[in-house]
Amino acid sequence: MNVTDTDKIRSAFQLRDIATAFMLLTRLPLPTAPFVPTAGRSLAQAAWAYPLVGLAVGAIAVAVAWALQSFGVVSPITALFVVLSSVIVTGAMHEDGLADCADGFWGGWDMAKRLVIMKDSQIGTYGVIALVLSLLLRWYVITQMIEKGVLLGAVLTAAVMSRGAMVWVMHRLPHARRDGLAQNTGRPGRAATYTALGFTALAALFAPEVSTLWLIVIAVLATLGVQTVARRKIGGQTGDVLGATQQIVEVAILIVFDTMVYDWNPD
Repeated sequence: MNVTDTDKIRSAFQLRDIATAFMLLTRLPLPTAPFVPTAGRSLAQAAWAYPLVGLAVGAIAVAVAWALQSFGVVSPITALFVVLSSVIVTGAMHEDGLADCADGFWGGWDMAKRLVIMKDSQIGTYGVIALVLSLLLRWYVITQMIEKGVLLGAVLTAAVMSRGAMVWVMHRLPHARRDGLAQNTGRPGRAATYTALGFTALAALFAPEVSTLWLIVIAVLATLGVQTVARRKIGGQTGDVLGATQQIVEVAILIVFDTMVYDWNPD
């Protein structure tokens, strides 16, 4: 490897990218300096670290579960706090994105109207339904994972793979509007995108008691589903679309765990 290749790697992957990714995707009070863009480098360059943020968010959720279980808290209540911990750590930004997409995609008759609805801070009927379904599904499946003893693998795998899916959608879809978080963040290049996908594949490979192939297939289908709908409804992606991607892929991965662990361990 020559000096030029080394410089390219250093330019594509910087340690501060991890702090930037945490700043963008969580509300953790990290001691990070404000991001100052450098020539030719945007916030999206940190997207390769999004799965690492997912790993941390998942680890916090699992730690909450273990703490509650040590005091004998029953599985349904523990699962409720697992979901709540993830919502708090991320500032509910992904849930907000899911609700906004549900309202906008199915509440507007054209692209312009859908984007206006998505930007509105008020939540509508479609958004409420999407949120309720997402939260209930996550709570139910996590309850099952606790009782089957695979909470650690399920939560960490879903958290990592769902953040990797976000990066793919960022890379593949153009921005649907000229302002907003997604526009300010930019679009990740190939190096950041494929690195994030590499972390996603590793999460699927090391997932316990489930098929790596099925995890990848379901994650791909869920991601492409959101990507296709977003392209048809608003012509691209926004921060809300990325949040919806994370939520849908996470739920899909958790359901894979629930289904396959049940099949393999019927007792």
